[in-house]
Amino acid sequence: MIKAIMHGCNGHMGQVISGLIKEDPKIEIVAGIDLVDGRDNGYPVYTNIEDCEVKADVIIDFASAKATDALLAYGVKRQIPMVLCTTGLSEEQLQAVEAASKKVAVLKSANMSLGVNMLLKLLKEAANILAPAGFDIEIVEKHHNRKVDAPSGTALALADSINESLDHAYEYRFDRSQIREKRSPKEIGISAVRGGTIVGDHDVIFAGTDEVVTFSHTAYSRAIFGKGAIQAAKFLAGQPAGYYQMSHVIDAQS
Repeated sequence: MIKAIMHGCNGHMGQVISGLIKEDPKIEIVAGIDLVDGRDNGYPVYTNIEDCEVKADVIIDFASAKATDALLAYGVKRQIPMVLCTTGLSEEQLQAVEAASKKVAVLKSANMSLGVNMLLKLLKEAANILAPAGFDIEIVEKHHNRKVDAPSGTALALADSINESLDHAYEYRFDRSQIREKRSPKEIGISAVRGGTIVGDHDVIFAGTDEVVTFSHTAYSRAIFGKGAIQAAKFLAGQPAGYYQMSHVIDAQS
C-alpha cells in the first residue's frame, strides 16, 4: 500500500483526489497539508507542513504556487518524492524544482490528464509529417470564465511539444490584431477562449492545402486530472532522484 501526503488537501482538487483514493486499494492518504483545517477528511491535516512527521512514500501537490517553496524544502529534507500539479510557478521556482529533482524524485506536468499527455506524443509525430508538407499550425484552447491565465499551460505544452520536434524553428503568435501582414509559415498561432464552465478544451489544427487535420482533447470533469495525479504518485513512489514527467508514467504503462 502506497502512503501519500495530500498537499492542498482541502482545495477543490485535493478533495477530488481524496475521494478517488478512498476507492483505490493500492494507495491511501495518511496526512494532509492545508491552511484550512475545518474538514473531517479521515486523515490528520496540518496547517504547517513542517509539523507533519507522518511517514509517507509520496506527496501529491495541488495547492498554491505560494506554498511551493516550503513544499520543495520539505520533500528534499524528508526525502519524499513529489508529484507537482500546481501551476503558475515563477522562473525561480521552476529552477528550484530542477534543483530539488537532483536530490529527490520530482514529477511535474502542465496537465495531469493521461489523454493530454498521450496527445503530446502524437503531436510530435504529426508535426514531423505535416509541417514539412506546408501545413499551418494553430492551437485553440477554451476554459471557464474564472481562469485568469491565458493561454493555458496545456496549450503552451502542446505548442512546445510540436516545436521540439521541429528543432524549435517556429515562433508563437498570441495576437494578430495589431499585425497587418501575411501569416508566417514558421509560426504556431495560439488563441484563448474564456466562458461559462468549460473545464478544458484544446484543439490543435494542422491546416494544409485542401485538407485540415485536427487533434482534439476535451475534459468534461476535473476528476481526470486527479486520476492522472494518482497514477503519477503510484509511479513515482520508490523512484530514485530525478526529474520525471507524465510521459514516463505513460511509458511505464505501455
